[in-house]
Amino acid sequence: MTSTTPADTLALAAQAQDLLFREARTANSFSPEPVTDEQLAAIYDLVKWAPTSMNTQPLRMLVLRSEQTRQRLQPHLFEGNRAKTAGAPVTVVLAADIDFHEQLPKVFPHKPQARDAFADAPQRRAEVARLNALLQVGYFILGVRAAGLAAGPMSGFDPDGVDREFLAGSGWRSLVVVNLGKPGDNPWFDRLPRLDFEEVVSIR
Repeated sequence: MTSTTPADTLALAAQAQDLLFREARTANSFSPEPVTDEQLAAIYDLVKWAPTSMNTQPLRMLVLRSEQTRQRLQPHLFEGNRAKTAGAPVTVVLAADIDFHEQLPKVFPHKPQARDAFADAPQRRAEVARLNALLQVGYFILGVRAAGLAAGPMSGFDPDGVDREFLAGSGWRSLVVVNLGKPGDNPWFDRLPRLDFEEVVSIR
């Protein structure tokens, strides 16, 4: 009799499970190999299928590739994140668009009044945008891994500073900064412990 592991109960092939989850790591150094626009488009083609309330899809992506824009980002990063960001081929600012409601006639067409329900509720829009964009951020990291790249997501930055520097005049509000590319030299820190199923899940 063969024993069954949790991996055996999943529809996803074991190799894909490892690529997306078990063997995937947060990279802290990157090779100089470029990340192409085609790769970014392929990543987004996965990200766009994330579930969001009322199909709002508030995630926005600011791709910083040029040396000039990346230098402008540096002062807004915490000190410990600057060197690894300078060495990444691409850095993406993931933001929530608080004006997502303007797209509702396109993405939620069966409820024409949906846009107007948000038009005069900026605080509600900001809350909905943040929550749902963060759901999409998780999909973005998985999309990067599916592309054979490594992601280095960071919350260690000044969101207000990034917003003033890059997003002024728009409804975008920065959430996470993500370096991405092929792993470089010694890219991984030691793997930290994970909580067990029994410590996290309550079944009633």
